[in-house]
Amino acid sequence: MSDPTLPAEFALIARHFRPLAGPGALDLRDDAALLSPPAGCELVLTVDAMIAGVHFLPDDQPDLVGRKLLRVNLSDLAAKGATPLGYLMTVAAPRDTPDDWFAGFAAGLAQDQLEFAVTLLGGDTTSTPGPLALSLTILGHVAPGTMVRRAGARPGDGVWVTGTIGDGALGLAVATGKMTDPTGHLLRRYRLPQPRVGLAIAGIASAGMDVSDGLVQDLGHLCRAGGLAADIDAALLPLSPPARQAGPDWLPTILTGGDDYELLLAVPPGREASLRDAAHAASIPVTRIGGFRAGPPGVMVRGPDGKQLSLAKGGWSHF
Repeated sequence: MSDPTLPAEFALIARHFRPLAGPGALDLRDDAALLSPPAGCELVLTVDAMIAGVHFLPDDQPDLVGRKLLRVNLSDLAAKGATPLGYLMTVAAPRDTPDDWFAGFAAGLAQDQLEFAVTLLGGDTTSTPGPLALSLTILGHVAPGTMVRRAGARPGDGVWVTGTIGDGALGLAVATGKMTDPTGHLLRRYRLPQPRVGLAIAGIASAGMDVSDGLVQDLGHLCRAGGLAADIDAALLPLSPPARQAGPDWLPTILTGGDDYELLLAVPPGREASLRDAAHAASIPVTRIGGFRAGPPGVMVRGPDGKQLSLAKGGWSHF
């Protein structure tokens, strides 16, 4: 039963978010969390926001919104080779948001907390004239000096990706009526990305990040950080069957659309076998799609015919 003496905001927190709290959250009754990281480890922190109408559709199911919010942040930790510890969350919702929405949102978070062994540490709830805005800061840990950074790729390193590329962007096209997908695979991939937590890339990848804003654009970030150029071969892209069936007209979307939340890694030739072993142990597919070379920072994409592709844009920009 709810406590009638609690202000509405705190009653909402007690109903929906207190059950998600871990030990460091102090039952969400204090103004801060208290966290003891594992002995001898370094903390890794990252934050992502999601806005209705920008990062998810306003009519998306609230449990999937909650799970996606957590998963896109877990993906950032996976790209650093970090193990999740806990997260802080801010929810800014219009005043007329029904309680059922919060219940579904919290249920989605609870489901993925169990799957990824992470709990809520605290946060903030507030009202907004709209749209719904969500922000999540996640904390993880790594052994000292082992975090995989954007900078670090060297000439000769291979460009590797996990999973399949393009499903997220094509799923958005399905959700907005621009293409069809009878299998439902693409829409599921857009609404519920799969963070590659558990892939042991520390000591293997020389640089890395996740693919959130488009493969070409995000690879360009690694190039600029390392002062290198990169070449990729579109014929080598790992595509799901529905993405492959979309046809060549959708190739620019696959290359630049984003929302895949797969890992993008620079791996030296001598460590490729170690990457394959780590991927096998984690049951995560990996594919080499190109390589880094000396040259001005930038990405060259060869099309299926072997000729250089000209792309109108590299990926998504928030501004």
